[in-house]
Amino acid sequence: MITCNFEDQSKGLLRHVVVDNLIIDGHKILLVKRGSKYSEPNKWALPGGYVERDETTSEATQREALEETGYQTKVVKLFRIIDNPDRPKEDRQNISLVYLLNPLKKVGKSDHEISSTKWFDLSELPSEKEFAFDHYDNIKLYKQHLQKSFSLPIIDK
Repeated sequence: MITCNFEDQSKGLLRHVVVDNLIIDGHKILLVKRGSKYSEPNKWALPGGYVERDETTSEATQREALEETGYQTKVVKLFRIIDNPDRPKEDRQNISLVYLLNPLKKVGKSDHEISSTKWFDLSELPSEKEFAFDHYDNIKLYKQHLQKSFSLPIIDK
């Protein structure tokens, strides 16, 4: 029998689900620069965030893409599931679902969490140390997938 210890939840031990988005247009990727008031400030990142109650992960991925970039998007595929409780530079033990998205139409601006957005050629990215969290690893893995296709989603532990 599985039981839930609510005492643990009140201490912040509950893991959170987030979505991270590889927004791809040809050989370009859309990145966001995190605002100065957030974890990993002023670093480049994949657009994304927490899955809210009563939404699916694909709904969350499109909502977060719109909020952080101003783009409406189309979900192409679930790319990766990261379930590692020891992810680098994480202040919480987030479980990340990384989606591939195509941009459809720019309809708005970035929200308050983002200081800027920029399209980068996949061959001319900022350096790894300029990235928040493990987002550079996701892009590196995507580039490997372009070179030699492999089954998706990738499931990490």
